[in-house]
Amino acid sequence: MLDEIDRAVIHALHLDGRVPFSRIAHVLGVSTQTVARRYNRLRAEGALRVVGLVDVDRVGGGQWLIRLVTEPRVTQQFGYALARRTDTTYVCLTSTGGEIVALTRTAAGTGPGHPPLLRDTSLTSRVTGVIAYRLLHTYLGGVTGWQGSRRALDERQCRELVADDAAVRGPHGVVDPTACEDNMALLQALQRDGRTSQRRLGASTGWSCATIARRLADLRAGGYLYFDVEVDRALFGVTTTALLWMSVSPAQLHQVATALAGHDDMALVATTTGPTNLVAHALCTSADHLHHYLTHQLAKLDGILTLETTLVLRNLMGGSPQPALDPPAARLPLTSAGVYQIRGNQHASKRQHAGAA
Repeated sequence: MLDEIDRAVIHALHLDGRVPFSRIAHVLGVSTQTVARRYNRLRAEGALRVVGLVDVDRVGGGQWLIRLVTEPRVTQQFGYALARRTDTTYVCLTSTGGEIVALTRTAAGTGPGHPPLLRDTSLTSRVTGVIAYRLLHTYLGGVTGWQGSRRALDERQCRELVADDAAVRGPHGVVDPTACEDNMALLQALQRDGRTSQRRLGASTGWSCATIARRLADLRAGGYLYFDVEVDRALFGVTTTALLWMSVSPAQLHQVATALAGHDDMALVATTTGPTNLVAHALCTSADHLHHYLTHQLAKLDGILTLETTLVLRNLMGGSPQPALDPPAARLPLTSAGVYQIRGNQHASKRQHAGAA
């Protein structure tokens, strides 16, 4: 179980994923060693992880939610294969028989086409259905996501932790990561562990600590790089999570999305393309809690025409600090006799046999 110091450390990391332990210790009135020990314990237990992510809206990329239906016997292995990809940031198994939901990102300058995940040979003949939703606008998510793990610090403590934010970022110019391929090694290292030391970042990139500090400051000052905190939500009482796929009247879409973004139970709210136009991720303490949310808070919103609720059975990547690793023997082969072609948001799957033109 988490105590007050654990919760305060987690809240502080939400404010700044790379904030020095010494600053957290000063605000909490404890020793730096105490803060470091609490963080290291949570990290070692798989309860906490800080990741550095690129804001795709700032660099011209895009985000897609992909729903894939597979043969049940290979669903978990297929999910792990997706989680090992470098372009996925969230992968989960849902209650809709053999379904995997993955959040994938497209790089800047790739145009309006489908993400690489949908053109990869890892979409094999084991996939029986695909629907792709392009996220159009995110009302809640990422650094502004679920607030349940951000309630340990008061306003004064929050101000003290972010007071030196400008000094931390430094008076540096703004760098466009899409025009500087050298940043890729740095960004990939931070995606694995957002608190990787400058010395280790230097070892993986070949840059000096001064160069690392300058590039980090530039990326953060430009809003291209942000730090997210993946935490074991069960430690905060969350036992039931669900994805809500809604069709909302266009005239009331913004109003409904804004209202949902203000609900305490929400971790993600975004408008999308596809058969539904609004997706949300609800985090609840029980099935009865989810029922109460749907029949009371959600039911009060006018404009929702249809609702599909899918329970998240297991997170394989993102939304949980557990690494997406599986035993090598259970890994799904990434080559097959067939691939799937995806058109629009419908799953028009046409099997192409090996050797075909």
